[in-house]
Amino acid sequence: MTDFSVTKAQFDLPEGMIYLDGNSLGPLPKAAKSRVAQTVSDEWGQMLITGWNKAGWMAQPTNLGDRIGRLIGAPTGYVVLGDTLSIKVYQALAAAVDLVPDRKVILTDSGNFPSDIYMADGLIKALGRGHELRVVAPEDIENAINDEVAVLMLTQVDYRSGRMHDMANLTAKAHSVGAVTVWDLAHSAGALPVDVMGCNADFAVGCSYKYLNGGPGAAAFIYVAPQHVENCQPALSGWLGHEAPFAFDLDYRPGTGIERMRVGTPPVIQMAALSAALDIWDTVDMGKLRAASIELSERFIKGVEATCPMLTLASPRDPEQRGSQVSFAFDQGYAAMQACIARGVVGDFRAPNIMRFGFTPLFIDAEDVDQAISIIADVMQNKLWNSPAYQARSAVT
Repeated sequence: MTDFSVTKAQFDLPEGMIYLDGNSLGPLPKAAKSRVAQTVSDEWGQMLITGWNKAGWMAQPTNLGDRIGRLIGAPTGYVVLGDTLSIKVYQALAAAVDLVPDRKVILTDSGNFPSDIYMADGLIKALGRGHELRVVAPEDIENAINDEVAVLMLTQVDYRSGRMHDMANLTAKAHSVGAVTVWDLAHSAGALPVDVMGCNADFAVGCSYKYLNGGPGAAAFIYVAPQHVENCQPALSGWLGHEAPFAFDLDYRPGTGIERMRVGTPPVIQMAALSAALDIWDTVDMGKLRAASIELSERFIKGVEATCPMLTLASPRDPEQRGSQVSFAFDQGYAAMQACIARGVVGDFRAPNIMRFGFTPLFIDAEDVDQAISIIADVMQNKLWNSPAYQARSAVT
């Protein structure tokens, strides 16, 4: 059974800060400092190139992939880590499209993360085979799934509002009309129980720097269902996805199973940080985490609505229909968030007017929530956000 007071002590959180932005960048696990230092000094420093064999660097993408796989309901051997989420979206979508060659529609919703849509648009242009990216409102997605659709590409949890799609139901609907699915789990992995195998998802991708605490720039992951993994064709045929990379064959032959979805050289130092984070996640019961997340977010909504009537809940009211974040709409949301951050409550802003707060029980507890409510109420009731210092927007919001 997970003891969240124990996990909280394993993170390096600045004194006086209430960090409600783990849904955007997870905080530093204390053990990551020594793990990265060891990788740099003892492995890179002393082993140099022999570290690929002696320190097991080359096996990191699949070893860490299996550990993430436990959190998303994937069996051993079907998740690999590497590259960025945008690249993994491209890989998954390209492979999915090839599985349904007689159809041309890629279906997604307007709540999807823009980068996923950009990658789909870029793939369509690169293929030049007449595919169409069809974008509908989130609430219309189920009715839009028909026998024209080749691929249903969705992010399970909306990055702005936290609204959550029913993965099992929508995957079943897609399969019933002969379509395949690509699920983006960027705001799901480490936030709530996911069961890609139980839901029969065809492909899934996600990042490891948010809830999984792998650090800024941490590698992304890709899952390929067992029935597809030996048949899907990698659109990005990188040398580490080759059947025999060190044969240096001039002709590409895809590797066995999930290995074929590798592309470039794994980021060894970044993966060392993620490995330390996953040591914590290895102890976590996802059902217990989900229950604690709902309890904290419900407490937060109740407190904010009681003290800040000028804020409008932008997340689903029903906790079973949202992920592990709560969003409020406010016309001066950017400035208000900057005022909160200046007073130690760190969330983030998403255009056009969303103040977004993440709830990760690994390091957030009820006392943190109550203190955050008090500070947010002070900012809003006294219009502390109405200062020129909070109006100028930084490059990252």
